[in-house]
Amino acid sequence: MAGAVFPWRSANQFELLIDGLQFFPRMLAAIDQAQEHVDLELYLVEAGDCAEAIVQALEQAAWREVRVRCLFDGYGSLAFTTGLRRRLTDAGVELRFYNRLSWRRGLNNLYRDHRKLLLVDHQLAVVGGTGVTDEFWQPGQNTCDWHEVMVAIEGPLVQDWQMLFDRQWRANISRKAWRPATHFGLPRLPRVPDEGDGMGRVAYADAHQHRDILQSLVRAINSAQHRIWLATPYFLPTWSVRRSLRRAANRGVDVRLLLTGPRTDHPSVRYAGHRYYPRLLKSGVQIFEYQPCFLHLKMVLIDDWVSIGSCNFDHWNLRFNLEANLEALDPALTQAVAASFVTDFAQSLPISLQAWQSRPLWRRVKQRIWGWVDRLVVNVLGRRH
Repeated sequence: MAGAVFPWRSANQFELLIDGLQFFPRMLAAIDQAQEHVDLELYLVEAGDCAEAIVQALEQAAWREVRVRCLFDGYGSLAFTTGLRRRLTDAGVELRFYNRLSWRRGLNNLYRDHRKLLLVDHQLAVVGGTGVTDEFWQPGQNTCDWHEVMVAIEGPLVQDWQMLFDRQWRANISRKAWRPATHFGLPRLPRVPDEGDGMGRVAYADAHQHRDILQSLVRAINSAQHRIWLATPYFLPTWSVRRSLRRAANRGVDVRLLLTGPRTDHPSVRYAGHRYYPRLLKSGVQIFEYQPCFLHLKMVLIDDWVSIGSCNFDHWNLRFNLEANLEALDPALTQAVAASFVTDFAQSLPISLQAWQSRPLWRRVKQRIWGWVDRLVVNVLGRRH
C-alpha cells in the first residue's frame, strides 16, 4: 500500500442524508451560509435544474467574497456547458478540471476523479456518491430518479477531508494524483476502535497508487461477526472482496448484497457482474436487486462499522479512479444506516439460486458476453500495469 493513511478521530457528529430531496437542500443551505470558503469536488456534473441551483448558490457565495473552489472531473463534466462554466469564473469561482480528455494521452484518459465532496468553512463536510444532475434531484420535484446517500460531518474529521481536497487541488496543476509526503499520516491502517461514538476516518484511493480504502474493507469483512450488508450499483468486486464475502457467509455471518435491478444506467456492467452470483449464492450470500429506481449508493455496514462514499469497490474504480469514503463507528449513524438497508431490502427482489439457475437463455447469453468483455479488458489493462 503506497502512501500514508488517515487516523481515526473522535468527537464527530454524523447525519445520514437519504436521496437528493434531503442532501441537496442541506448542501445549498450550507453554501448560502458560508462566510470564508466553499470547496466542491465532483465527478458527474451536467447542465440542468440541479446544476442551475448549485451554480446560483456558488455564484452568490463568490459575490459575498467567499473563496469558492470547484474541482470537477474532465470527463464527468463534459455536459457542464460552457455558459455555466463562464458564469462561475465570472463570479470569481476558481474552477479546475481533473485530467481533461486528450487524444495525446491515450489510455491515461481512463484516470478519473470519482470523489464527491463539499467542504464549508472548515466546519462541515458532506461526502457520499452524488453527482450534480437532474437524476439525483430536481428542485420542486418530490421524487428522485436515482437512489443515493450522503453524510454530513462536523467535528475534527472535517480537517482531514480538507487536507485531502487541498492536496488534490494542488496536485491537479501537474495533472497528477496526490502522493502524500512521507511525513503525512500513519504508515499503515490503524486498528479499528473497540467502541464507537463519533469515531471516523477518511479512507481513499489514488488511481492504482494507493488502496487503503480496499484493504480496510477486506479487513472489516474478514473480522465480521454478525452482519455484512453491502450496497453498490456496479457489482464488479475484486477477487479479494469476493473471497472474503464467501468465507464470511460460510462461517455464519449474515451477508447481504444490495445491488441495482433492471433500472440501471449501464446494463452491460450489470450483466458482467452477474457471473459472480452462482458462487456467492452457493456460499450462503444473499443477493437483493433494488426495484423502484436506479440504486446508485455505495454503502457498507459490517457489524457496527460503516463505510459510505464514492467507491464501488470494483476493480475498475480501484485501478483508475480517485475515490474517498467515510469510515465511521457511531451508534446513531449505524442505526440510521441499518434502517436504510432494511427499507431498501424490503423494496428489492431476492435472488435465489434456484431462480438464478432457471433464468432464460437470452439473459445467460448477455451475461456470458459482457462477462467475457469485462474479463478481457481487465486482463489487458492489468498487463499494461
